Amino acid sequence: MSENAEEKTERILVLCVDRDNDLGVKARIKTPVLGREENLNAAVSLALQDPEDPDSNAVFEAVRIYDRLRDNGVPEENQIATITGLERAGVDADRKIVSELTSVLEEFPASGVILVTDGYSDEAVLPLIQSRVPVNSVRRIVIKHSESIEETAAIFSRYLKILTGTPRYSRYLLGLPGILIIVLAVLSLIPSGLLYAWTVIFVIVGTFFFIKGFGIDEKIRRYSPPPLSGQIIGFSAAMGILLIGIGSYQALSYLFRNWDAVVTAILGFYPPTEPAQWLVLLPPLIGHFISRSITLIVIGVCVLLSGLSIRYFLRRDPRIWRTFVVIVAWAWSRQILYEVSQILISPEWSYQNLVFDIIVGILLTLTTAFLTFLLNKRYAPFFKGGDTTEGLSETIENQQ
Repeated sequence: MSENAEEKTERILVLCVDRDNDLGVKARIKTPVLGREENLNAAVSLALQDPEDPDSNAVFEAVRIYDRLRDNGVPEENQIATITGLERAGVDADRKIVSELTSVLEEFPASGVILVTDGYSDEAVLPLIQSRVPVNSVRRIVIKHSESIEETAAIFSRYLKILTGTPRYSRYLLGLPGILIIVLAVLSLIPSGLLYAWTVIFVIVGTFFFIKGFGIDEKIRRYSPPPLSGQIIGFSAAMGILLIGIGSYQALSYLFRNWDAVVTAILGFYPPTEPAQWLVLLPPLIGHFISRSITLIVIGVCVLLSGLSIRYFLRRDPRIWRTFVVIVAWAWSRQILYEVSQILISPEWSYQNLVFDIIVGILLTLTTAFLTFLLNKRYAPFFKGGDTTEGLSETIENQQ
């Protein structure tokens, strides 16, 4: 009989929720707060810091409900707790509430909850609590006020102070109107500037609504820059692609601006009338494109590969040596490709320079490969993978 009674005993948790974390911000109280004395002391501390804050009344009400449950003499096991969110309400605040609720339920596995809040914003977390433990009752605290004019004015001034003194509200109540007033003041100093005032105001307000509507400000606030190696490779890739694009644009621009002269120089007349004549045009046009663009294209590729090699160095990746060889080979390929372009433009161009550049390129690549092989053997302990800064400083100290 006693075992069945124990199985049916309910464990009721009186839970107070402070979603905007007034306990932590104003009273510097660490949450969750578990136990009657702890909650009573927290409510007193908050009331001393801000007597007008309704959250302290909510905690007092939670303590009162807990005392009534305990004094009724029912065989229920009761506990009281207060959990908080964050000053900026949102997803992060809800996640903190769920985390603290989970911590409380680990210490006191309740079978039901009596939820106490100070307003409708706190009741927004009701589904989060119900998903983890049944909610038996919800008690929302509404502070009673006198209907006299003096009390109404005092209440109005109090809420106006909250709206202007809390950053979460003041940026909308004061920030946006302040920007509009400054813009109007500046436009009034410009001749005929006020004629465009409404246009400027609509642009500012529309931009504000757009940013808030799509949560762009939150995304910017939560954005964290990539690691240093990622920033370097991103910048070098962007600059390399930019150089390649500029080189290609300059070559195509030259061909389009001098199309008649180029075609006449190749064929001896203009325009070409037969398909075979277009086939004759193709190699010289490719040659002109290569000769006009190859320098910037080679520099762009070398910049991109240099960023990659820096990334390998920071990551202590041995692939840095292969990248050095590729950079040297690609840099010398500018000479080879330039000679190829001259032969395509004019088949009578001597091929001796091309052969010489190819031989020099092979020797230069082999020499670079041999040197990087020796360097790889020399610094093999460093280039073994891992994080960069500590390994770099340790290796330099060891070498010294």
